[in-house]
Amino acid sequence: MPLDRTDGILSLDSVRLDHIADRFGTPTYVYSWNDIEDRYRDLEQALAETRHRICYSVKANSNLSILHQLSKLGANFDVVSGGELERLMVVGIPLSLAIFSGVGKSVVEIDFALKAGIGCFNMESTAELKRIDARANLLGKRAPVSVRLNPDVDADTHPYISTGLRKNKFGVAETEAIEMCRHAHKSQNLEFLGLGCHIGSQINQTAPFVEALEHLIKLTHQLSDEGIEVAQLDLGGGLGIRYADEEELDVTSYAAAISEPLKDLDVELLIEPGRYLVAEAGLLLTRVEYLKPSRVEGQPNYAVVDAAMNDLIRPALYQAYHRVVSVGSDVQDSCRWDIVGPICESGDFLALQRDLDLSEDSLLAILSTGAYGFVQSSNYNTRTRSAEVMIRDNDMWLVRDRESIDDLLRHERVW
Repeated sequence: MPLDRTDGILSLDSVRLDHIADRFGTPTYVYSWNDIEDRYRDLEQALAETRHRICYSVKANSNLSILHQLSKLGANFDVVSGGELERLMVVGIPLSLAIFSGVGKSVVEIDFALKAGIGCFNMESTAELKRIDARANLLGKRAPVSVRLNPDVDADTHPYISTGLRKNKFGVAETEAIEMCRHAHKSQNLEFLGLGCHIGSQINQTAPFVEALEHLIKLTHQLSDEGIEVAQLDLGGGLGIRYADEEELDVTSYAAAISEPLKDLDVELLIEPGRYLVAEAGLLLTRVEYLKPSRVEGQPNYAVVDAAMNDLIRPALYQAYHRVVSVGSDVQDSCRWDIVGPICESGDFLALQRDLDLSEDSLLAILSTGAYGFVQSSNYNTRTRSAEVMIRDNDMWLVRDRESIDDLLRHERVW
């Protein structure tokens, strides 16, 4: 993330963060478009020698401006709901550029995607295959499909975001995958395109990706022997970043590792990065409301801020670590604080035991929150969701208004 200090004040892409807070209030998510674009281009360059498509994982950050700008760079998209399909359409992205993943596609969502010309359904069960087959037949459409394999590969990540083990709900085992491919190949209502998998998120080593790809390649050869051709292999997403002191995945090494096994195959490689593209480009601005220093031995010092677990749930949900930086001071050793929100839950914390120089009204930046930040926010405690601001070339744009109480209440009725 391109952070620096101007006259002692933290800036993002040369825009002072205190100026953003003064203009738009807090809590506010702030994103650097330059950082997102640089990461997209780095990934494209790393895969330049391999026939491929980058399908941005919309669930990571579904802000319309991010989708619009990524489409201008040539991105395709991975979606997991009818709502995400609608977001693409709102900004003029044809659904032929979208892959529709997810284990629970409804009839309404399938019909909508078929009528809108979806690029591909990633099918995750035999039951889903039968439903798509039947709906395509009813609507007089031919559904493009691929089969998601569960390769039983350990991605060595948090259990809540591990998706490629046998015990996870995603995809199907090899025997069922072959049966589904045969069905899709024979059906007049389905166009069989290929195979896919997604083994998890926040993966910082190349080995799990290569192991998963080997499973897909093995299945590709088996299908080819039966006269069933595979046109595409979707390796999913999961590319990790550095939140604390972990080693960030090197995209050049990643690209080389997954390209090598494909050099003798006539297939197109699809990948679905989300976190890698947007996480480090974003931060959450929040202001200290109260300082509550400990008067009892063993009790933490609390800094109560105006952001909460409803704004950023990752620390409470995943025990996730995010760096916290004072916008107005670069002194890091004044006192050790737990950064907590105003929600009535003991789990409402954003960071624990951080050395920061704080006073009431101090402005803080919680870093690497561009992915799975705002998209997982809620209205718990009837709190309004934050604003979102985009930074590019020393300028700023409001890309989502802060919610109002009227926004929250307009859909409710008194009985």
